[in-house]
Amino acid sequence: MGKKYRLLLGLLLVFVSCSFAQDSNSSYDLRDSSLIPSRRIPQHNEWLNNAYPFPAMPRHQWEIGVKGGLTAVASDVRAWLPTGGVGVHVRKALGYVFSLRMEYDWMRGKGLNWQPSFTGYAPNSTWTQYYSAANHQPVFLNYRTTIQELSVQGVVTLNNIRFHRAKSGVAVYVFGGVGLATYSTFQNALNGSGNPYDFQQIINQFGATGFTYKNRKDIRKALKNMMDGSFETMSERDHSQPTLFGSAPLTFVVPLGLGIQFKLNNKFNIALEDKVSITRSDLIDGARWQETGSTSVSVLTSHNDAYNFLSVGLNYNIGKNAVEPLWWINPLDYAYNEINAPRHMRLPKPILPDADGDGVTDQFDHEPNTPAGCPVDTHGVSRDTDGDGVPDCKDKELITPTQCQPVDADGVGKCPDPACCKEINNRLDSGLVGGIGGRGRCSIGDLPSITFKGRSVSLSKDAQALLATVAEKMRNNPTCKVAVIGYGESSKSAQQLSWDRVNEVIKYLVEKEGINSDRFIFRYGQSGGEENTIDLKDATGEEGPNTVPAPHPNLRRR
Repeated sequence: MGKKYRLLLGLLLVFVSCSFAQDSNSSYDLRDSSLIPSRRIPQHNEWLNNAYPFPAMPRHQWEIGVKGGLTAVASDVRAWLPTGGVGVHVRKALGYVFSLRMEYDWMRGKGLNWQPSFTGYAPNSTWTQYYSAANHQPVFLNYRTTIQELSVQGVVTLNNIRFHRAKSGVAVYVFGGVGLATYSTFQNALNGSGNPYDFQQIINQFGATGFTYKNRKDIRKALKNMMDGSFETMSERDHSQPTLFGSAPLTFVVPLGLGIQFKLNNKFNIALEDKVSITRSDLIDGARWQETGSTSVSVLTSHNDAYNFLSVGLNYNIGKNAVEPLWWINPLDYAYNEINAPRHMRLPKPILPDADGDGVTDQFDHEPNTPAGCPVDTHGVSRDTDGDGVPDCKDKELITPTQCQPVDADGVGKCPDPACCKEINNRLDSGLVGGIGGRGRCSIGDLPSITFKGRSVSLSKDAQALLATVAEKMRNNPTCKVAVIGYGESSKSAQQLSWDRVNEVIKYLVEKEGINSDRFIFRYGQSGGEENTIDLKDATGEEGPNTVPAPHPNLRRR
């Protein structure tokens, strides 16, 4: 593979990779009225007001392009490559799939047969004026033609309706249309001196081995060395066909083809395209007669000529206040984005029944008949702050300590008298407890218990309110010391959870309420209590650490 072909292949791969990288999530804002033509503004306003379900088609850009490439004529004379052409076009979308394109192409084609004609050219006066078919004088048919084509094509984009991707930087399309073409064909029948070529030399050179496909390259090389490439003789014309301004033949053509575009950005794209134009003429190559072996029998060939144009083009989108051409936009983009994240859709107001009026819909209400006026938790269950079984709305003692339960119907508990040691009472009364200058008797009284839910270590609003009352009592009784007791000795995780909760309570009282940490005794993993409950008790006169290391730090709750 030559360097130039490797370079072209590399550039094509770059275009493909860039094009696939052009994928994005949204094409344009459908609510932007500056993109809507004035004649579609009424529809746009109806859509904005949810009075019409379909958004108006936006103003979209035109595409103009230039191209260049290789031309080959499919005819009775074998193509002589390479020959080229150039073209320009303008294209406008009529919808997201179909668009119209007007295109002008200028193409040059050449041909040279490597097999001789001895009698087939007999009806063709452009050859018989110099060569004698009656004497079986050999001729190697050749031509050079200049084709100009103007056509209107319908283009169908095959891949912009995408169900699993917003859009792509690659557009694949097919096209077909109608047009008119003129051609000007000449043959190289005379050498530089104005004399016919002596093709008999080629016959003598290759006659022994035959004019076979295997020898074609050598035969063509010999012919090119012989011929001067002047193409001075006008080819045969079909006078039954129309002409353009009385000179060049004019023929009806049907262009068909396919192409692929690689998007560089929202303005430029590269197109690789192949087009075949089917004509009504058999004289684009200047030859239309079969080789019959006799000058008295002339038979036309069975097929008209056609030509192919393989091109690479650069296209540019033009237009202000307009979106890119619609074949680059996925028409499902709006619908999918609206389903995924509604911005325009008018959603009906949800109707969620709540029979007991507690603010929790019946679907999620664990207590469907909550008495009116009773505060509830997120599950619709009447709130019971102290866990004594009496809802807060009926509880005359909102916070009943655990040791004072069970309670009566009004939620009031009966606390047992503490088993006090007389000696301790005396020492407390005398102020001897706590060393020199003892603290004296503590009258902090009963303290509430803190309840956690599930395996949580976070303090609820109610728990924080209870701790605020504890802090107030401790401030009012500066000589008192409090033990913070957590339960759960059954497993490592239970011990760690107990430690986390005790630590959370002490940390809150120290950091949030400003209580000195020396006034607490840290106890966790105790037995005989509810694992979800942290008890706070008067510990005046007792000794113990105010902090201990986590027993199982790898199990700490975050």
